Amino acid sequence: MNYSGLLNTYSRYPVEFVKGEGAYLYDTEGKEYVDFLCGIAVTGFGHNHPDIKNAVQKQLDGFWHVSNLYHSSAQESLAKKLAEQSGLNYVFFSNSGTESIEAAIKFARKFGKEKYEIITTLNSFHGRTFGSLSATGQYKFWEGFAPLVPGFKHVAFGEIEAIENAITDNTVAVLIETIQGEGGVNVPPSGYIKKLRELCTAKGILLIIDEVQTGMGRTGKFFSYLHHDVIPDIVATAKGIANGIPLGATICSKEVADAIKPGNHGSTFGGNPLAIAAANVVADLLNEKTLASIQDSGKILMDGLHGLHMNEIKEIRGKGLIIGVEMQNGFSSKDIASAMLKRGVLIGTSGDSVIRLLPPFIITEKEISKFLLTFRNVVSDMSVQKN
Repeated sequence: MNYSGLLNTYSRYPVEFVKGEGAYLYDTEGKEYVDFLCGIAVTGFGHNHPDIKNAVQKQLDGFWHVSNLYHSSAQESLAKKLAEQSGLNYVFFSNSGTESIEAAIKFARKFGKEKYEIITTLNSFHGRTFGSLSATGQYKFWEGFAPLVPGFKHVAFGEIEAIENAITDNTVAVLIETIQGEGGVNVPPSGYIKKLRELCTAKGILLIIDEVQTGMGRTGKFFSYLHHDVIPDIVATAKGIANGIPLGATICSKEVADAIKPGNHGSTFGGNPLAIAAANVVADLLNEKTLASIQDSGKILMDGLHGLHMNEIKEIRGKGLIIGVEMQNGFSSKDIASAMLKRGVLIGTSGDSVIRLLPPFIITEKEISKFLLTFRNVVSDMSVQKN
């Protein structure tokens, strides 16, 4: 391996991008790629979006950072938009998804006073810092990092009885993804999220929803839990919130917010002016027309995948523009992603067998057709090689 100076925390694909425009990226050789990954659900409005770029440039011409010790009308504007869309009241800004989850954990425990247990699900993913890692229900991420933070229980995803049986007098909250993104784009049974809200209310515990990947329009609603007609007590979101400028947000009810006092939590860079400028535009762009378009594009993509009628596909699942394609045994998702890359299409993976599709909201039928054709050809070629 050639020395690059970078710590070996990522298995990187052999390509470097130097330019992006809309749904496309371009490498150092000028080769064009259609982007069905969006930086892992980040650049929802594509690359080089003029309104977002202009807002960041305008802020860049003013100042880049002053800290959270001073008043920020731009932060307040975004907080009001997020509160209105979420059905909640107050917002804390951080820099990433894992930080938004860390804040949610701290806020829940501060609210709970003596209560501290948080129930999460197996196969979940909530981040890589110690609190969020401890909440994550995938043992492979824990290896080598014991002991983890105590006070987390992991139960089966989609089984309301499993959560109910795990609740004790020490339980303060349930932390859940409405769709498990890193876990394989797993969609819960119908009614599960609504029953979970009812259970948490009946038991007097908080419902925390992790919208880091599914929030900010990804499923065709501003937040994915709105598909289920519920309002949680705390929401964590990030990824697509500022279209690539680092930002996270933890949104909570007044009851939770009342427990938080100055000095209980903070972030030097959280709510950075450049990120807030971008996020205010993103929030405005996520209007009803855009959200409806996301649902329409998701249906076109999903129908197109089903229309391939490929025996190599085990299951197709998802919502809006987060879609998982689980392959039959013997078909490696990473091998498929590498082959797609060579043919000019970027896709994601979840584990060894699931293709994860996270295209931009501006995707058109032209790009969807290119993906479907390339995917079919790649998998067909692999099938021939196996036989």
